[in-house]
Amino acid sequence: MSRASEESNRRMLRARDAMDRAYAQPLDVPALARIAHVSEAHFTRTFRATFGETPHRYLQRRRVERAMFLLRETDRAVTDICFEVGFGSPGTFSRTFRDIVGTSPREYRRAAVAVAVPTCFAKAWMRPSG
Repeated sequence: MSRASEESNRRMLRARDAMDRAYAQPLDVPALARIAHVSEAHFTRTFRATFGETPHRYLQRRRVERAMFLLRETDRAVTDICFEVGFGSPGTFSRTFRDIVGTSPREYRRAAVAVAVPTCFAKAWMRPSG
C-alpha cells in the first residue's frame, strides 16, 4: 500500500469515526470533508471507494442501527427514538428504517426479542445489510 493511499484511508477513517461518535448530530458532507481535510467532491468519491457506500448512507445506517437497539431494549416511543438518533422527522425515519431493515420500526419492535448472547454476536446478527 502506498503512503498516499494510507494517508487517504486515515483521513476517511477520521471522518467515519466522527460519524460514529456524533451520529445523532446534524452532519453534512462539507463538515465531514473538513474533518478529513479534503474537498467535498473528493471526500464523497473517496469515502464511497473506501467503504462501499456514500457518507450519507453510512450515517443513515449508523442511526438505524442505534434505533434498532433502542427499539429492542427500551419501551420508549418510536417518535422519541427517531429524534434521539438524529432523524428530523418520523416520516423520514420510518421510510429509511424500512428501506434498510425491511420492516417498519413498530413491526421490528414487535418481532424483536432481546437475545441473551454476547453483544458482539448480537450486533453482527442484527446489523442491517443496507
